[in-house]
Formats: sequence, structure tokens, C-alpha cells
Amino acid sequence: MVDTHHITLDPTESKDTRSGFGQGLLEAGQANDQVVGLCADLTGSLKMNAFKDAFPDRFFQVGIAEANMMGVAAGMTIGGKIPFTGTFANFSTGRVYDQIRQSIAYSEKNVKICASHAGLTLGEDGATHQILEDIGMMKMLPNMTVIVPADYEQTRQATLAVAKHHGPVYLRFGRPKVPVFIQPEAPFEIGKIQKVISGDDVTIAACGHLVWEAVQAAQALAKDGIRAEVLNVHTIKPLDEASLVASAKKTGAVVVAEEHQRLGGLGSSVSQALSAHHPTKMDFVAVEDQFGESGTPAQLMEKYGLNANAIVAKTKALLGK
Repeated sequence: MVDTHHITLDPTESKDTRSGFGQGLLEAGQANDQVVGLCADLTGSLKMNAFKDAFPDRFFQVGIAEANMMGVAAGMTIGGKIPFTGTFANFSTGRVYDQIRQSIAYSEKNVKICASHAGLTLGEDGATHQILEDIGMMKMLPNMTVIVPADYEQTRQATLAVAKHHGPVYLRFGRPKVPVFIQPEAPFEIGKIQKVISGDDVTIAACGHLVWEAVQAAQALAKDGIRAEVLNVHTIKPLDEASLVASAKKTGAVVVAEEHQRLGGLGSSVSQALSAHHPTKMDFVAVEDQFGESGTPAQLMEKYGLNANAIVAKTKALLGK
């Protein structure tokens, strides 16, 4: 576990995580001329413009042909390129699962599948675009690494890290602006949980947009005398089981929060790890076997119970308070 003090609990700036990806991709391209970008007609939405402008000969617009994009990316790795594919999470997984399984994961191709507009916070585009099953789909694939960073800065860090990591990666981020609470010098290591807040009454393990909600929940719980330990589980696979078990042994209760279906997501991975190594009472803040709908991100997070208030309620109920 990375125990970091590089956290701002009172952030003054909000940015979208997709912009963190865009900045990270530009920096990765500056550091390594083997990095290439591919996009399925969503360059602006994926914030890939800066990379495209800086390296026009290393950027490939494949059009609305996501399956073809995955095949092209897989082929590029044979020549030593490090391709970053970009489109919405729904089109990065559900539409192209066969191509990812057969052409990328099976042969362990060095493709970085970069997926924006994930989860309910896609907002007004509605259920057809709000994929809530992608973490489960991708973590089940052998050889696949799955990363869900928490804010702009961590998405930038993760993008740089996956450029150096050899093997297929699924990098999931989003559309809305969220507080930037992780500082640039904070350590980021694939496969290592980041402890955001220390506590000994309950563990709140979260990923993506729900990490900041977990921080807010911990601050609210502290007012009632409940010391919550907040873990930023930015890497879903490989999962840092040792850190999870250590925290669960200390607190004796775990709440998992994610912007994903409860079935098959981070919560499933955490519960499987704990059931094997340290059975612990648990509860889950996630979408309960439903599709999404059209609405603002805030409205949807409230309706589907994916915010700080929901984490507080689940935590108090789990602790019997």
C-alpha cells in the first residue's frame, strides 16, 4: 500500500479526468516516440487534440469503426509501437469485446484501451451510452490490467504509467469535472492501493469518481466519531489484496464504492479477496442491477445512491449506528 500525504482535502480546483488523460498522453508522446494515438471520431471528447497537434504523423483517426481500431492497434504493436485507443467506454468494451479478447488479450498485445465517459456520469446521453459493466468485462480477461483513476492528476499519472507498462491495459475515466485532490508529486504505482485517509473503525475502498465521495463521507462520519480509512483502489486488476486484508483486519468492516454494477465490479473483487484471506462484514455502494437513464451527473448519482450521503448511510448501517 502507498501511504501518501500528497492529498488535498480542501481542493480549490475541479477538472475532468478525460483532460488528465489528454495531458498524460501528450507527455507520454513527448517521452517516447513509439507512442501513437488512435481515435474513433471522438478526438475532442477524449481530449486527444494536443497529442494530434504535436504529433500529426503519430495520430490515426479511424472513424466510427471501433472494432477495426482495435485490430489496427494490435497490429501496430508487432512493429514496436505503443498504441493508445480512444473512444467512449461503451464503445471501448461492449462494442469490441471480441476484438479485444481475440486480438489483444489472448496474445498479450501492448495496447492501451483508453475509455472515457464511463458510468452514470456520462449524464444526459442516457442508458445506451452509460456502460456500467465494463470493469467486470475487462478484469475477467487474462493478461488485462484494469485501472480506474480518481481525479485529473491521477489520470495523468496513470496514463504515463501505462505507457511504460508492457501489456494490455484498460484505463477508465470520465466526463464531469471533479475536485483535483491528488497532488502532482503523489506516488502512483500500478497494482498498489493508495491510502487517502487513515482510520480504524471502517474501511471505505473506492475507485474513480467515488474516491472523492468517499473522502467527503469520511469527513462527515468523523463528526459522529467514526474514523474511516479511505483507500483509493485505482488498480482493479492486479488487486492489492495484501493492503486490503491489512486494512480489513484493522477496522473489521468494509464498504466498497464504485460507479459500476454491484455484480462484477470492484466490490466483487474485494469480497472475493477478503472471503479467501480474512472474512469481513461488508456492504456495497454501486448500481443495483439496473440500467442508467438520462439526467445530469449529480441527479443520477443521487438517484442511484452513488455519493457521499449513500456511503455514510451504508457505513452507519453496517456498523449498527
